[in-house]
Amino acid sequence: MSWVHFNLIAFLLVVGYSVYLFVHLLYSRMTFIKLGRAVDKKGAPRSFKAFWVNVFGQKKLLKDRKSGIMHIVLFYGFILVQFGAVDLIWKGLKPRSHLPLGAAYPYFLLLQEIVVMSILLAIFYAWYRRNIEKLERLKRGWKANLVVWLITTLMVSTFLSEGFEIVYLHSEELNFRYTQPIASTIAIGLSSIGSSVAGVLFYIFWWVHLLTLLFFLVYIPQGKHAHLIFASYNWLMKDKTRPPGKLSTIDFEKSEEEGAEEFGVGRIEGFTQNQLIDLYACVECGRCTNMCPASVTGKTLSPMELIVKMRDHLTEKGAAITGRTPWMPATVFKETNGNMLAMQAQAASESNSEAAASKEDGKINSFPELNIPYDVSLIGNVITEEELWACTTCRNCEDQCPVGNEHVGHIIDMRRYLVMTEGQIPTDAQRALNNIERQSNPWGINRKDRIKWREGMEELVPTVKEVEKFEYLFFVGSMGSFDNRSIKLTRSFVRVMKKAGIKFAILGNEEKNSGDTARRLGNELLFQELAMENIENIQKYNVKKIVTMDPHAYNTFKHEYPEFGLEDVEVYHHTELLLKWLNEGCIKPKNEVKERVTFHDSCYIGRYNDIYDAPRQILSSIPGLNLVEMERSGCDSMCCGAGGGMMWQEENQGKRVNIERTEQALAVNPTTIASSCPYCLTMLSDGTKAKEVEDEVQTLDMVEILEKSL
Repeated sequence: MSWVHFNLIAFLLVVGYSVYLFVHLLYSRMTFIKLGRAVDKKGAPRSFKAFWVNVFGQKKLLKDRKSGIMHIVLFYGFILVQFGAVDLIWKGLKPRSHLPLGAAYPYFLLLQEIVVMSILLAIFYAWYRRNIEKLERLKRGWKANLVVWLITTLMVSTFLSEGFEIVYLHSEELNFRYTQPIASTIAIGLSSIGSSVAGVLFYIFWWVHLLTLLFFLVYIPQGKHAHLIFASYNWLMKDKTRPPGKLSTIDFEKSEEEGAEEFGVGRIEGFTQNQLIDLYACVECGRCTNMCPASVTGKTLSPMELIVKMRDHLTEKGAAITGRTPWMPATVFKETNGNMLAMQAQAASESNSEAAASKEDGKINSFPELNIPYDVSLIGNVITEEELWACTTCRNCEDQCPVGNEHVGHIIDMRRYLVMTEGQIPTDAQRALNNIERQSNPWGINRKDRIKWREGMEELVPTVKEVEKFEYLFFVGSMGSFDNRSIKLTRSFVRVMKKAGIKFAILGNEEKNSGDTARRLGNELLFQELAMENIENIQKYNVKKIVTMDPHAYNTFKHEYPEFGLEDVEVYHHTELLLKWLNEGCIKPKNEVKERVTFHDSCYIGRYNDIYDAPRQILSSIPGLNLVEMERSGCDSMCCGAGGGMMWQEENQGKRVNIERTEQALAVNPTTIASSCPYCLTMLSDGTKAKEVEDEVQTLDMVEILEKSL
């Protein structure tokens, strides 16, 4: 048998075994994902634009421009270099031959050298950022650096293989080749080793390249680079009609018919299959944690670690349920928890199958659900309650995630389980929910006092019962109705609407809490009850347009109420209408407001509804006003700390979120901190008081500043 035939047989055996391991690993993880609840989305329109923009355009990665450019080089470089890998493998299997590209082959070699060198430079920069620059969001250690060394080995072995091949086959005519500048330089430098030694070294590095490539293949499903498979699918499966951050809905009637005893998600298999794909799509880049207000201020929650811990839990529990070995080769990883659980499950399956086969009546299923000891609970052992209650639902994590993961939905589903199944909720949050249920506001103030804020303005602020026609229903919200500071915003907006000649009305004491707080705190049942009551009132008065100053109510009305029957109603945030009235000339700023203003973006207006320009255009239209941006503004704006029901809870860990955000605002030396949300304004006002600068820096809603100029 010739060396060429022996090499071919060894190649086929190694490649065959590697492909078998890859298929086994990929199938195992797909099996684990299928343990989740199936959701019928066959008719849902897919977001192909999001797929192309974020997978091939790498849009989210470019939020960190340096890392983004580096990743683009690696992404496209790795695609292109695979053609070179095929060519190199071809050369090893059939010496003195190569890809049949004709006259274009020399230029193909030049392109490959450029690509390989670009990848080497990019991977060096990746190593530098992780280990020398030491970006806080990036993990370090051998596991984190493994891919760096794998890619480096692939690229270096490519150059060495090509260089030794030149000496091996063309030792008599060694010269510099402009189509292989690096490989030919290596060949010239090593020409003294001779053709025979060069041939041996060629095959040594050929095998190094091949084995590294196959190692990479087997490693991908087992590490964070599983995102190469699952991230693309994640983006492709997004329903483009679903608004950002929209939570799933529990059908309580259907659950009652089915005799459900659990609400929310308390077990990993309780998530949907699409949610479980998120876990394997995670690339562990830390961008989510780097921007998370809870993590930044020293809370237990790290969005990345939450996903990683859930992923590892799914892998182990999946092995226990299915008997599929999650780590391969199995003999190498036999001591891992996942593989041991899989072996126990396989043994249990065989035992049950034998017992079933021995029964004459044949009624016992030969493949029963496996039942082996696995006393690891999702909430408690894997994810702590402290992590779940630290989330402000700001979606900064989701906005940053390059693979489209939706962390907030996972957290709210687990909160629902704690609240509606286990009855476990922080005392402050429970008090707020009780007050909302009894009095339709978080403070527990008498519901009949909801309309008291308009005292002295009755002629300016009619209720729906007091007028025959109106264009807008002004949904005041609980903050605007009961909170003393927020009432000033409400009254200011009313005066501006009157100056603009807008016909509006309020529900008065018929208005209910929007339900946003209840839903984000996990009480889905209370949210749905409030939603139905509000929708009934809106429909009773034939409302066609709604305006609110509360971003949470705005998001809920616009994106969540339609699922419960709110149809053919336009919903506006006051910033949208103020800009519209400015453009139409209904209101005209003329008085100078000589203030240095920095604007804080509300999460529920910004990341949830993509409204960033309107408030800035309004402020920019005011004479004398100097608008300055914080370092974290726009889509990167940091949460004030009030979202997700956190307005009604005390922060018991780390630094207060509103203090951190206030310090970010003060860093640009403003005379005024502006917002467009009563929750944000309250948190920022408390922040300036805590920093003892309330006399030097005022906190105002954007409409208050605008009114000064009218």
